[in-house]
Amino acid sequence: MLTKISLSLTVLMFWFAQGFSVQIAQEQSKSTEFKVYGECGMCKTRIENAAKIEGVKSASWDKESQMLKIDFNSTLVKLTDIHKNIAKVGHDTDKEKAEDGVYKKLPPCCKYERP
Repeated sequence: MLTKISLSLTVLMFWFAQGFSVQIAQEQSKSTEFKVYGECGMCKTRIENAAKIEGVKSASWDKESQMLKIDFNSTLVKLTDIHKNIAKVGHDTDKEKAEDGVYKKLPPCCKYERP
């Protein structure tokens, strides 16, 4: 009888722990989108690669809308860090502007009208 109670309590505790960990993971996972300026397929690759820092699960930039959609873990990375990393490779975002020297080094097809 004691074995059945112990087993039942163990199963019950495991079940609660699983539900709690799933809830925590969902709270840490965030999705957002923001504007990133660019012009072509090379820009898309550069922007998405710059956005994929530790804690970013996925990044997809749309050339037509110039919007970057990202899924990230908010406990591992700050949104401002993602903006800054994209600006470091020459692309302005709606919150960070790339340095002029970095922007000027972009290939001609990647030069966009700066805001």
